[in-house]
Amino acid sequence: MIIEDFSNNRSTKRVEKTYDLVVVGGGMAGVCAAIAAARRQLSVALIQDRPVLGGNASSEIRVWMLGATSHMGNNNRWAREGGVVDEIMVENVYKNKEGNPVIFDTILIDKVLAEKNIDLYLNTIVYALRKKDTHTIATVTAYNPQNETEYEISGRLFCDSSGDGLIGYLAGAPYRIGAEDAGEFDEAFAPDKEEFGERLGHTLFFYTKKADKPVKFVAPDFACKRETVEREIHRIQNPNYFDPASMGCKYWWIEYGGRLNGINDTEEIKHKLWSVAYGIWDYIKNSGKFPEAEHLTLEWVGTIPGKRESRRFVGSYMLSQKDIVEQRFHYDAVTFGGWSIDVHPADGVFSSHPACSQWHSKGVYQIPYRCYVPLGVNNLFVAGRTISATHVAFASSRVMATCGAGGEVVGTAAALCLLHHCSPAYWIHPDNVRLLQAELIRAGNYIPGLELPVMENMLHSAASLAVSSELQLEEIPFSGGFMRKLEHSSAQMIPVRKNTKLAVCVEVVAGRETMLTAELRISSKYFNHTPDVILETVCREVKLGKTFIDFSFSVAIPHDCYAFVCFLKNEDLKLRFSPFRMSGLLSVFNKVMPAVSNWGRQIPPPHIGIEEFEFWCPERRPDGQNIAMKISPPIDLFGKENLYGWVNRPVESPHAWVASPSDEHPRLILTWSWKAIVREITLFCDTDFDHPMESVQWGHCDDKMPFCVDAVKVYGADDRLLAEVTQNYRTRIVISLPEPVETETLMLELSNSTPGIPVSLFGLSIQ
Repeated sequence: MIIEDFSNNRSTKRVEKTYDLVVVGGGMAGVCAAIAAARRQLSVALIQDRPVLGGNASSEIRVWMLGATSHMGNNNRWAREGGVVDEIMVENVYKNKEGNPVIFDTILIDKVLAEKNIDLYLNTIVYALRKKDTHTIATVTAYNPQNETEYEISGRLFCDSSGDGLIGYLAGAPYRIGAEDAGEFDEAFAPDKEEFGERLGHTLFFYTKKADKPVKFVAPDFACKRETVEREIHRIQNPNYFDPASMGCKYWWIEYGGRLNGINDTEEIKHKLWSVAYGIWDYIKNSGKFPEAEHLTLEWVGTIPGKRESRRFVGSYMLSQKDIVEQRFHYDAVTFGGWSIDVHPADGVFSSHPACSQWHSKGVYQIPYRCYVPLGVNNLFVAGRTISATHVAFASSRVMATCGAGGEVVGTAAALCLLHHCSPAYWIHPDNVRLLQAELIRAGNYIPGLELPVMENMLHSAASLAVSSELQLEEIPFSGGFMRKLEHSSAQMIPVRKNTKLAVCVEVVAGRETMLTAELRISSKYFNHTPDVILETVCREVKLGKTFIDFSFSVAIPHDCYAFVCFLKNEDLKLRFSPFRMSGLLSVFNKVMPAVSNWGRQIPPPHIGIEEFEFWCPERRPDGQNIAMKISPPIDLFGKENLYGWVNRPVESPHAWVASPSDEHPRLILTWSWKAIVREITLFCDTDFDHPMESVQWGHCDDKMPFCVDAVKVYGADDRLLAEVTQNYRTRIVISLPEPVETETLMLELSNSTPGIPVSLFGLSIQ
């Protein structure tokens, strides 16, 4: 069949749709915003200009999704993001613990397609915007070249999570590009704009794999010449950056473009990065300096660069350096960050500066809601790296898990806006934002330092809550081996009550007569886990051979917190460790992790406004056992009262009910003095918020986190089985009963199939 029509200009298909919320950008911020809004019954359009979701976390770019945990290389204990971000990361580890980026694509697609209220537009490029009036967006126009369709998409609210901030830009919202002067926000770490540059560049990854025979490589003509690589890319000589045998190359430092326009010059930047990437590989394969690369072959090279920085929109508050370093509190805190202030030289691989300058704070910091609401546009949110932050603060808040958590803030706020018939700015008011905060907490998010009134929960109206047992921690069993020489100072973190005078007994093996020094430390801020205050130091003589050593500290702990019993480095000694693990208990070590600029102690120059302190970090499983010890007085912080709270992770205390390890059938029994109508039960499990769960490349020991409750039976009156859950691995178990049940009692039987780990829960909600 031949179709001819010369009378008019032909046009492509055109579709018009209207939604409650239009999310432009399908990176982690956009994905989380769309899911959060859709679950609250909003109709959502999620528009993504690429064939996959995830942005920099997708298989097209392959950066590992990460946030406040920073590869477990900082002092931010139990700091993984909650809510939708946590769901995604837990799901990915369960299905993809090896970190395959293609599988991670499917995790994100599954999450979005599971929400019936989301219409997903992949390969769809927004290029125009129409306003209803000066301060209100009406529609965006987009085109999908795959199906030759133009879309006119209208919305009541819009979220710009596009990375470059296209929607905010087209709508006229005020924005910033580049670094601020040090004096504008009193930021001592603001960069020298001429020497260091004002913006971070783009990165392009490549992957290699080992073949069963030698593989040759002939470089394309556009690749950097080997002599140029050796002369101008100094990091190729630095083992902290460069490992030619790396199979999943973590060469995030292949960076360029900070001196150019990170939006309009992206194609030029990409071609330069291709030149660099293929040139580095040619140098590895053909310089003759790396015989171990003979069997390596180039498996994949990115086709689009991962962007770090472009526009940042101005809200009624701009996050700045002191918010991060001083951990300032904000009345409208809605989420948190914790990655280092991580700035990169604008010249990227061609800079003589280190590839990054990472400076950490002593703990996580709050991000206020005001950062997500740009000035001047009444129905627009921003999410992702473009939120209201200075260049210095952005260097921390830009990482993907932090962006995703902010996306959930936006999606939740959008739902509340339509429910209460108000604009995004309404929730800025101190009296109004409490409802948004409570909604985020209810969905499993964590907001550090927040104090909220008791939320609606029938648990609080129960006449009684009985548990089958409660752990009294008086010993970390002496059931493990003498793990290693005390080559790093090692500490056991122990939750303690105010006024406790702590005593411990440990077992050591000494190669000769020596001294073992123990320090009792706490954090200067009760909610941190940086042991920067030494309360007392005790030294004990140790004879040759195996012996028990007692340490009794005379100083009382000044407030509820985690105490650190630190055993200082002594290579003549070995400590006995314990394979016993449980919620809220960790050992940490004063050692280095170059991947996050952790050299055991952070020693910044005196003029940059950063604090000096030591790093005490855990080992990853299967390592990372606790230090075997007897503890006096026994720790009694694992009781049922923790189930009433809303801080569903350890902070200043475990915040967990933990059953006795000998309890073979852990149970919770609730009794009401009236017939309660129960519709839904939510359990908050321990999926190890200290584990960073990097989405790709790093790999993980476990698929299901060892502390997580994996089976629940719910019984009503007369022992009638109401519901059963098996093979759980998720943080939240939500049990929606088929029909509301009228009952005076509920009994929950819980189990955890991981051997040797007692059952625990962070919280329980009955609706």
